[in-house]
Amino acid sequence: MRERTMLRHLIAGIAGAGLLAAAGPVSADAIADANAFVATFAGRANKWDGPVAGPKAAAGKTIVVLAADMKNGGVLGVSNGVAEAAKAIGWTVRVLDGAGSISGRTAAFGQALALKPDGIVINGFDAVEQKAGIEAAGAAKIPLVSWHAAPVIGPVPGTPVRVNVSTDAMDVSRAAALWAFADAGGKPGVVIFTDSTYAIAIAKANKIRDVITQAGGTVLEYVDTPIADTSTRMPQLTTSLLQRYGAKWTHALAINDIYFDFMGPSLAAAGVKGDGAPKAVAAGDGSESAYQRIRSGQYQAVTVAEPLNLQGWQLVDELNRAFANEPWSGYIPPLHVVTKANVEFDGGPKNTFDPENGYRDAYRKIWGK
Repeated sequence: MRERTMLRHLIAGIAGAGLLAAAGPVSADAIADANAFVATFAGRANKWDGPVAGPKAAAGKTIVVLAADMKNGGVLGVSNGVAEAAKAIGWTVRVLDGAGSISGRTAAFGQALALKPDGIVINGFDAVEQKAGIEAAGAAKIPLVSWHAAPVIGPVPGTPVRVNVSTDAMDVSRAAALWAFADAGGKPGVVIFTDSTYAIAIAKANKIRDVITQAGGTVLEYVDTPIADTSTRMPQLTTSLLQRYGAKWTHALAINDIYFDFMGPSLAAAGVKGDGAPKAVAAGDGSESAYQRIRSGQYQAVTVAEPLNLQGWQLVDELNRAFANEPWSGYIPPLHVVTKANVEFDGGPKNTFDPENGYRDAYRKIWGK
């Protein structure tokens, strides 16, 4: 673990200093350093490094999951993890789907407050967007925890959100960008897809852009297009980008797999082979469809996956700590660079990153279950 942390800091320092962007041919050392950073997240996640102590299970709790959009693979995976963990701890859970719109999430938040649950999980939308609902929940003394509600991990400043659960989003973005850099032999031409509705999405996209440019690659275009509209926007957008950049476009880098759900037909129509350029690389979240594309070599090469089911269990544990008036666990779950070479372990056969590190048993032991 110490060696991995040192390597992460080394590569971050190199990229931050712009040393990878020296004039002339890209050095073999720069590509080797990029590959080494990626490799730290491509191995098996078979050791539990999360909490081993905490409060026993609070009895008879009812919680509500406010899902940003259940069509989003990350949101769906976390919701399923919360439901699985809630069953294990003995709680009742209800999932309310915001259906991909601000108005839908606002309505779901109002419904949640009317239900007067013991706790609320904010799943996949920005805390700033639903400030009124969050403040109302805080005033009602309803504990709040979240997944991807802010660019920070842990308590969200200026809000009653006790903990925001996430992998290290900057490591996710750096891993995706450096994979593309190395894969292109140090000369990537990338298009970055993000959604300014979410602060964490902008932070991730900006990190991808910075790593690519500082390493000496080229950002052809930075595209801000809503996740909720990917099904209608991405087909024509893909065609337009292919016409604009042609062979210069080596890699498509997105903050979520969902952008690539709708690129394949346009790429195929343009004569691009499934494993051809532009290669799709997602900085989150490891959806089922992404795993299937990577396994079959069809229009996606990499996803930097989060352990969605584990994060659902962590959210339940963080709520249990809140019920006991204890601080958050401090746990930052692992990320995983998924490629065709490693797609079959740590949950891969089920098309998800589900670490084989015994997290379910670890949490049950903490809860006395």
